[in-house]
Amino acid sequence: MSEWRTAVAPAKLNLALVVGPLRRDGKHEVVTLMDRLALADTVGLRSAGSTRVWGFDDDTLVTAALDGLSGLVGGGQHFEARIEKRIPVAAGLGGGSSDAATALRLGNALLDVPFSAETLLELAASLGADVPFFLTDGPQLGTGNGTTLRPVTLPRDYAVLLALPEGVTKSGTSVVYRAFDERRGEDGYEPRRAALLSALEDLNAPADFARLPPNDLASSPLAAELTAAGALRADVTGAGPVVYGIFASNADAAVAADVLDAKARTWITAPG
Repeated sequence: MSEWRTAVAPAKLNLALVVGPLRRDGKHEVVTLMDRLALADTVGLRSAGSTRVWGFDDDTLVTAALDGLSGLVGGGQHFEARIEKRIPVAAGLGGGSSDAATALRLGNALLDVPFSAETLLELAASLGADVPFFLTDGPQLGTGNGTTLRPVTLPRDYAVLLALPEGVTKSGTSVVYRAFDERRGEDGYEPRRAALLSALEDLNAPADFARLPPNDLASSPLAAELTAAGALRADVTGAGPVVYGIFASNADAAVAADVLDAKARTWITAPG
């Protein structure tokens, strides 16, 4: 077996998420604005006789990613991975997707003849809509089913307060999308999409994030509390349930965290 190689696997923040109707492939049309956070897992990888993942019993995506990479090679290459989790699980922060993408990067670097970035992106897209994002650099605008990405420039001089509400049952992404369909959430998609793209043209300072439309998939009363506590923008990230608040400084974010107190577990972080 080779020596361990390690890399950070950052969380992601959906600064905006507009969801449209179902596509022919059974997935939803979306427009989403995403950025990385400093909050991150650590993924270690080495060549091995068989594929195995240590440190995270609920893993499925990293195993699928490594099996997929082994399949591209022809089945003769396997990997052993270990994951140190810091990103809350099933929280809308993309931790599993980030771990999988990081494992793909590390595994590809161990190959005698690494695959192209395009091939890795194709494999990533087959694993989940968020995985390709973590193979790119910087903030991205996702369209189509979320896997068509283009880089964007965003202000990044702000603090982020993440709040995971206490006592909230975490729903799977498929459950959240099904609820969206049941309430006909796709109605009015085009105006919301236009509002996001219009706001994107003039995001020059952290306060400008307030112009973005709210998350179509989920809402939370904690967002209103964070706004009242001074957040420049507050909303649910991804399919939730984590709520984020954008603040001018860590000190402002810490004050807001005290306001939430027993209502939520909180983390203060920054764009990564």
